[in-house]
Amino acid sequence: MNRRNFLKQTTLATAAMMAKFPYKDIPLGFQSWPIKDRLAKDFPGTLKTMSDMGYKLIELCSPVGYKDIGFGFLSNMPAADIKRRIQDSGLHCPSCHFGFAELTDHIDQSIEFAHNMGLTQMICSTFWLPKTAHLSDYQAAADKLNIAAAKISKAGMQTGFHNHEFEFATLDGTLIYDALMARFDPKLVKMQFQTEVINLDYKAATYFEKYPKRFLSAHLSDWTADKKEVPIGQGVIDWHEFFKAARIGGVKNYFVEMRFETFADSEKYIAGL
Repeated sequence: MNRRNFLKQTTLATAAMMAKFPYKDIPLGFQSWPIKDRLAKDFPGTLKTMSDMGYKLIELCSPVGYKDIGFGFLSNMPAADIKRRIQDSGLHCPSCHFGFAELTDHIDQSIEFAHNMGLTQMICSTFWLPKTAHLSDYQAAADKLNIAAAKISKAGMQTGFHNHEFEFATLDGTLIYDALMARFDPKLVKMQFQTEVINLDYKAATYFEKYPKRFLSAHLSDWTADKKEVPIGQGVIDWHEFFKAARIGGVKNYFVEMRFETFADSEKYIAGL
């Protein structure tokens, strides 16, 4: 085989491999929420533990917005110090969850924190509307987030919206999630898909394909048929299908979000795909 043919076949083989495994070069991250108690007890030590497992990214929760629900231990620490400690452990923090009010009523302070942290993504954790909310309430909240997202975009970052199971309920004959997708400005607000909704028989791959390029990131968890949380690869989700569709959806980051005991096996499974 001459050199030209060899290089051609090597290039084609590499392209085929990347087409099959488009996520291999994307660093794997984890969401800090499930291990907030461990982080509170030993922030640098827990970060190093996660880094040693093979994780490269952490998605934080706002120390201000989550002060009373697990992240108060960071509320008096300057953002630059939080960033330094994360980097010292071998991790990088591109994304953070914020409460809805932080992105509407306190947007300037939130953007300042994000800049000091070096974030590229600011995620609205949800609207936390009451169970009595109407579809119009979700649409009005989406309009408010669009306004905040325009300001975040001017500040050089991308806004995201994270779903929970209650966005996969029906109001006025419409799935709330679909109503939000219709209301959000597709350039300003990207979605962060939580795979836990497999427990309601909704697959991430379905929505990645239905709404191409509308997604920013995903929270990964796996579940058995009887809705028990298990490490990635040991449940009912087809992860080959997931990652293939995620490329269509435009997903940039993957954050595992499960019990601490599942993190090591989950990382090994994804690394070995």
